[in-house]
Amino acid sequence: MTLSITDVRRILSEAGISPKKSLGQNFVTDPNTVRRIARLSGIKEGSQVLEIGAGLGSLTLALVETGADVTAIETDRSLMPILHSTVGEQATILNVDVRDLSWNDVLTTPGWHLVANLPYNIATTVVLTVLDEVPAVTQLLVMVQQEAGERLAATVGDAAYGAVSVRVALRAEATIVGHVSPSVFYPKPRVNSALVAIERIDKNLEDHVEKELIELVRIAFNQRRKMLRKSLKGRVDEAVLESAKIAPTSRPEEIELDRWIDLARKSTNIES
Repeated sequence: MTLSITDVRRILSEAGISPKKSLGQNFVTDPNTVRRIARLSGIKEGSQVLEIGAGLGSLTLALVETGADVTAIETDRSLMPILHSTVGEQATILNVDVRDLSWNDVLTTPGWHLVANLPYNIATTVVLTVLDEVPAVTQLLVMVQQEAGERLAATVGDAAYGAVSVRVALRAEATIVGHVSPSVFYPKPRVNSALVAIERIDKNLEDHVEKELIELVRIAFNQRRKMLRKSLKGRVDEAVLESAKIAPTSRPEEIELDRWIDLARKSTNIES
């Protein structure tokens, strides 16, 4: 069982609740879409799954149908009675804002999947936080605004390639595996959504190299129209750029991850 548009409208009406724009609430109303998300996530019976933003429980039900062990979190206290009524004891439900979540207290074992319809205003931050700070999560399937999804999965040569793309590639492989029309949501958003599959890959970088890489990428993409010899002036000499096989006249969107890693490593070696 999952929730249709008729179910969603009825449930909200009976509870006297309207979707909150401040929380980016757009509830999925198409059973085929939530089952598709569950299928694309690769979860199966016994999988450990964390769902962020459970809402009314439509996606939660689709995840439970797979036989996975689901923990669903929802920040909106007013939705908790509905969520408990919809899902019952089929999943563990937590009323918490993901930005305040004590990850290590909830994810006590390795090998978790994260599956979520992420609010547009926090989607990128949540993905980067999980990749940077929550190694227990090894696979993600997130539904995000299409523009955000393109940034998460972009590589050199893509128009969306930027600092976020490099940060994601540092930890994982990200691929857009589907698109979702506004018509399956209530209320309908003004933009299309993308389904992004993310699989963690450990590159085993030294901490100081990783820290330097993130800082170099931040500085360079904040001035993405400038050549690197200008945007990184005072931090990285042209000779260091060239030693990393990067032309000083290059702009940040032309540099692939391996070159950024090499540049960070050479930069920290000089500084030390």
